[in-house]
Amino acid sequence: MHVPRLQPLLCLLANGKVLAIGGTADDGVRRTTKLNDAVVLSSTELYDPSSGKWKMSHYMNYPRSEHTVSVLADGKVLAVGGVGNGEDTIDTAELYDPSIGNWTMINNMRQGRADHTASVLSDGKVLIAGGYYSPVSINSAELYDPSTGNWTTTGSLHYVRQFHTASVLPNGKVLVMGGMINDSVATNTAELYDPSSGTWTITNSMHHSRMDHTSSLLPNGKVLVTGGSSSSNEYCMNSTELYDPSTGNWTIIGNMHFGRQWHTALGLTDGSVLVTGGITHDARITVTSELYNPSNETFVFTDQMKKVLVSDKNDGMVFHNPELH
Repeated sequence: MHVPRLQPLLCLLANGKVLAIGGTADDGVRRTTKLNDAVVLSSTELYDPSSGKWKMSHYMNYPRSEHTVSVLADGKVLAVGGVGNGEDTIDTAELYDPSIGNWTMINNMRQGRADHTASVLSDGKVLIAGGYYSPVSINSAELYDPSTGNWTTTGSLHYVRQFHTASVLPNGKVLVMGGMINDSVATNTAELYDPSSGTWTITNSMHHSRMDHTSSLLPNGKVLVTGGSSSSNEYCMNSTELYDPSTGNWTIIGNMHFGRQWHTALGLTDGSVLVTGGITHDARITVTSELYNPSNETFVFTDQMKKVLVSDKNDGMVFHNPELH
């Protein structure tokens, strides 16, 4: 890429190109603001698989880190919230149009937030859930309607949470799991959002409390959760578990070879899941990768990456810091 950046959000566009959005970088990068001695980026870049090259794209209107991005049904990209100027959470949102390459400001969210989740529902609306509003975790949720451009408040989560994950299930409901509650402690709770009623229902809790983990929807409709940590002071975990929507139960399965958090998990076309990078037990960033095999529910090593990667979320079509070369 042209700009060194940590934890950019990347999304796959309908034209096959990859858009890298925001994140943080070293001081001195144009159009940035400081964040804990780093800088928050408003710049974006496009990767073209046909040429294998990156090029700069248009800047967002706001620098963003710890935000979310979602690819909408019309191919536009929605960037929401995050940390912007100083260390304040922001309520702004904007749309990227791949056909012209421009970002356009849209209506603000009802609540500023960062480290939240964004889920594209079957009706095209986007569910924004949880996160933090400086400096505490929140449980509020809201919906963005692309047809009107408006935000509406929907039912609140039963628990405050940030650094959690969300997966849209085949039945249209959204499973939210784990995350950090206040005082830097992770939770094992999980809940389901029903778009038809706009309400949340508690489902069975995971076996392990975790935050900074990943969740991946498998072809059989189950959800695979990997890694994370139980608190901000604890080492990362190698445990994994499966959620079965038909029963609402969690099952512990084979451990990963490495404990990891802030990693990436990407579902492949053969049904396996590639788990890459992150931070390991010794607090080092790792180049290791492993594959989850759903037929026997085990993990096997695969080739190491050439460069390390660290992520903070994983959701749907959006993927985070994969190695593109």
